[in-house]
Amino acid sequence: QVQLVESGGGSVQAGYSLRLSCAVRSVSTYAMAWFRQAPGKEREFVATISGSGRATDYTASVKGRFIISRDNTKNTMYLQMNTLKPEDTATYYCAASTYLGVPTTDSQYAYWGQGTQVTVSS
Repeated sequence: QVQLVESGGGSVQAGYSLRLSCAVRSVSTYAMAWFRQAPGKEREFVATISGSGRATDYTASVKGRFIISRDNTKNTMYLQMNTLKPEDTATYYCAASTYLGVPTTDSQYAYWGQGTQVTVSS
């Protein structure tokens, strides 16, 4: 049984930083990603990283502010979120795929965490 467990969410003021973690258990994965869903909105892609960690991709609104990384020795993926904005407020989900490369659509991810809330106040 594949398990993804997120941690690190919280409430911060705009301009501050948070780091999310996603621990993966029981699966050998390839790409991993972060998605987010704000109230009343559809889930959207945030960032993805290849199995090796050498390739990454980001949605335009977070480029230059967020950094995705992974430590395969610890089976953990991270999302460093800097210069947070109120529009980053959402529930953040980590996802794991069996695809190679850096897929950016949620249909390419078979495994999902339970989500962690990030709230950014102005």
